[in-house]
This record gives sequence, structure tokens and C-alpha cells, in this order.
Amino acid sequence: MNIFRIIILFCSLMLFAAVFNTAAQDMPSDHHANHSEMQGHTMRHSPLTLPGNDAFGAIQEAVRHLDADPKTDWSKVNLEDLRQHLVDMYNFTINVQVLSQKPVEEGFEAIIQPTTKMAEESLDRVFAVHPGQLKKETGWDMQVVKKGDLFTIRVTTTNGAEVSRLRGLGYIGIMVVGEHHQIHHWGIATGANPHH
Repeated sequence: MNIFRIIILFCSLMLFAAVFNTAAQDMPSDHHANHSEMQGHTMRHSPLTLPGNDAFGAIQEAVRHLDADPKTDWSKVNLEDLRQHLVDMYNFTINVQVLSQKPVEEGFEAIIQPTTKMAEESLDRVFAVHPGQLKKETGWDMQVVKKGDLFTIRVTTTNGAEVSRLRGLGYIGIMVVGEHHQIHHWGIATGANPHH
């Protein structure tokens, strides 16, 4: 009798285990398989191309090129300097008010007011180097005068054919003109920061 009960108990346990195992395979397995497939699709086959925001994307691009170059000297790489420079670029693009822009002889004049203390510090840094770069790349003269938190910029050219273009570009246009930005960013990322 005892052996008979043991056999029944053993068979019951085996049946329970088989049912449990089948249920576990049917339900969670499909869920995990779908999740894994979705993760694989997201991670390896994403249709998205934008990295999140421009600053993040610029740094990501720099890292990609640094990783691809076997001659990269990682002891000189300084991505934090690049990040700080991109913050400056964001500030002089977004965190300012252009209070006025008007034509002057051979160019234009604009009055710029930062909307935050950090933006003011960014303008101080950028205006310390941008006029020289602009002159080298375009031949235009850029004068910057600061009074309190107001920056008055005057950009002129001796080429009469370029005056209308200068006036059309205005403040933000003369900040973005030229091809030096990417070269400059690469220099910063690889440890050659001209702002130091």
C-alpha cells in the first residue's frame, strides 16, 4: 500500500511538473523572445539617425573618428573642452537677445544682450577669438565693445559687393559663416584648444 501511494504521488508530481513546464514555455518564452527580438531590432537595426541633440551628436561623431584612427593619442584627447565649447555655441545662439541690428557704412551693427550669466561668459570667450577668425577667413572686420552686459558688434567690409550680404547675415549669420567650426571642434577634441 505504501509503495502504491508513493507511485501515485510520484506520478502526480511528474504530471504537475509537465503542466507547469508547458505553461512556462508557452507564455513567458514568447514574451522574452519578442522582447529579445525587439531589443535586437532596436539595437542593431534602428531607423533613427539623430543622436538626441546637436552637442551630443558632435561629441559622438568626434569619438567615432577618434576610435577609427589607430594613431589617436588618447593622452591628449579632451572631450570635456569640446563639450564646454558646444555649451558656448548654444549660449550665443539661443541664450541671447538681439536688441537691435542696423546698417552702418560698409556693414552692420548689432547690440546683443545675454539672457543668463553663463551666456555672458560664453560671449566673452567667443568674442575674444571670433573676430580674428572671421578676418582670416573672410577679410571682414569685426569690432566688439562691451558695456555692462551689452555687446555691441560692428562688422564691415572694404568690398562693396559684400555689404548687402553682411547686412543680410546679421549677428547669427556672421557667427556661423565659414568652414572653420568643424576644424576647430576637431582641434579641441584632440587637445589643441586655441581658447587656452
